[in-house]
Amino acid sequence: RLAVGVNACVDVVLSGVKLLQALGRSPGNGKDHTILHSRNDLEEAFVHFMGKGAAAERFFSDKEAFHDIAQTASELPGAQHYVGGNAALIGQKFAANSDLKVLLCGPVGPKLHELLDDNVFVPPESLQEVDEFHLILEYQAGEEWGRLKAPHANRFIFSHDLSNGAMNMLEVFVSSLEEFQPDLVVLSGLHMMEGQSKELQRKRLLEVVSSISDIPTGIPIHLELASMTNKELMRSIVHQQVFPAVTSLGLNEQELLFLSQAASGPHSSLSSWNGIPDVGMVSDILFWILKEHGRSKSRASDLTRIHFHTLVYHILATVDGHWANQLAAVAAGARVAGTQACATDTIDASRVSLRAPREFMTSHSEAGSRIVINPNEPVAKWHREGVSFHFTPVLVCKDPIRTVGLGDAISAEGLFYSEVRPHS
Repeated sequence: RLAVGVNACVDVVLSGVKLLQALGRSPGNGKDHTILHSRNDLEEAFVHFMGKGAAAERFFSDKEAFHDIAQTASELPGAQHYVGGNAALIGQKFAANSDLKVLLCGPVGPKLHELLDDNVFVPPESLQEVDEFHLILEYQAGEEWGRLKAPHANRFIFSHDLSNGAMNMLEVFVSSLEEFQPDLVVLSGLHMMEGQSKELQRKRLLEVVSSISDIPTGIPIHLELASMTNKELMRSIVHQQVFPAVTSLGLNEQELLFLSQAASGPHSSLSSWNGIPDVGMVSDILFWILKEHGRSKSRASDLTRIHFHTLVYHILATVDGHWANQLAAVAAGARVAGTQACATDTIDASRVSLRAPREFMTSHSEAGSRIVINPNEPVAKWHREGVSFHFTPVLVCKDPIRTVGLGDAISAEGLFYSEVRPHS
């Protein structure tokens, strides 16, 4: 039994260039906006990220303008509607195993309810009359628009989503757990609070922590992070007891570096990754998170596991003695990345490529060891002061059909294979 909450929505997936053309925009100079207030802001931010080939997620502040854009997007030929929101996506992934019962709490409107797997149970308090729409603007590697050319395939996500933004379903979620009695709780949606005022963010985070502490001891809690721009919110999530209250974290390279920058961790002077994130740097930051905020003899924290994923490799870092089956878990996450992106049931060797580093240093802040990947045993393992690292290359889909929800599928699959060692 698995309970997931609290962000859920309908993803409208379409070509970013086609939508902007339909909105009558032409490509000007790119510029990042932490919050989008207009179509002009949308066009500038999209151009900025498409030019870098980087993923991003932004809040659109104007309700009416967003509604009009969403209407245009939904009706464009080629636009597709999918289950969206990290919690709903993780729930949907788990529900594919027919013997698993999944409870989903989040704002579920009629369209989303229709899209959900039959194994996903939604409590009546979670149902609402209108769906929350998130627009996912995709672009392909090498795609051109005016002078703009995308170096990689990626996506730009934006929404005007208030119920997920205020994490409205959090209390419903926690109160449903008593009756449902899950074996694992997955929480996500904290990044959706970026559109809220500082005061509301602070108040809501304290309520999140107090709600998490109401979850019966012994039930592991996994927190899935997502793209953020607000350092203060990220700092609060790290320091205001959210990290110590959860057992496990899932994140990608942008979230990892942003977390380190927000909380002054290792390599935080790096403004962005240059190409493939350096394995040694990533492992330094993972080690720091578990050492500073994870469980130890001197700290009452539950955090003992981090599942890190980037396009070409994944790392599962765990505090020794708390988890088993890490090798299978990290490999399963990598396998699902290759199959889901290509929309195949098994890895099709002709459609994937191996782009992970063949050798790397395990650390930069101390004398790490050099590891050379052995193709016959592709999961590499190393230790550092009570923390185990499991590294696997990913067979990357060359022509991805769908990139949305890939991180959620990776985290869900990794959790499915992970074994928690009960602690007295």
